[in-house]
Amino acid sequence: MAYNEGPIQSLKHVLFESGKNTLRGYVYGEENDKGLVVMSHGLGSSAKDYLPEAMYFVNKGWRVFAFDNTGTSTEGDDGIGLPQSVLDLDAALTYIENEPGLKDLPVMLFGHSWGGYANTAVLKYDHNVAAVVSVSGFNSPMGMLNEEMKRMMGPLAYAVYPYGWAYRAMLFGSAVNLTAVDGINSSDAAVMIIHGTEDESVSYDGASIISQRDKITNPNVVYKTCSEENRNGHSSLLRSEAAAEYSARADLEYQKLADLYDGYVPDEVKSVFQACLDSNLTNEPDPVLFNEINAFFEAHRDR
Repeated sequence: MAYNEGPIQSLKHVLFESGKNTLRGYVYGEENDKGLVVMSHGLGSSAKDYLPEAMYFVNKGWRVFAFDNTGTSTEGDDGIGLPQSVLDLDAALTYIENEPGLKDLPVMLFGHSWGGYANTAVLKYDHNVAAVVSVSGFNSPMGMLNEEMKRMMGPLAYAVYPYGWAYRAMLFGSAVNLTAVDGINSSDAAVMIIHGTEDESVSYDGASIISQRDKITNPNVVYKTCSEENRNGHSSLLRSEAAAEYSARADLEYQKLADLYDGYVPDEVKSVFQACLDSNLTNEPDPVLFNEINAFFEAHRDR
């Protein structure tokens, strides 16, 4: 069943505190009691951008808790920093553990990119998590920052690194040092690490969690490398074959449009182009990958 077939099951809006900020949460499929899938979104995205994945889990019998991180359609400075996703997920799990109707469900964590880092690093905190799936996640905020700086600045990035660390330590304290590896190794939760070989945002052999597998000692970890052409990038690995092909064609058409306007497409033209896209097809989850994720959650929900 495609994610958008049939009615979307009940949606409940909630609010919870993360530090000094109030965040918005969304509970889908309140009728379901198999377990609770807590979803953490990527940087620059929001919970609504992962609605296809949320509906997949709902259609498989899970209740889903999604939320918008600090600065994402909610309170707080936009882009406050990479450690923020862990702090927000910690706050979400604390809310869940004190909320009737949620606190007794086995908890599964699903996260992509920024969220894929958060849902592994958060295992360092004292939460009862049965299983985790991290997609395209990075191991540490500073490792990710250093990789990005090297893309932009080359060797000069090494000189700037100490200043970046000091600034983020001032903002986040000890949370700046939280790593996915430390979180995974401090827990006995079952963990699946998924990464694409051609990830353009979090390098497979660089800042990724999967590149650190030789440092992971938790025996309940499995790894999945995605290498299929057009479905091995940062986000494309989430999409079905049909969605990947459609998106590739759309990218080519947009490039033609950009060439027509010498690289700068006017906002009104861009809006018309985007309105003509089939968003259901563009965002269709890969059924093979998600069936594997679902089976992983089902196998470990009684841990």
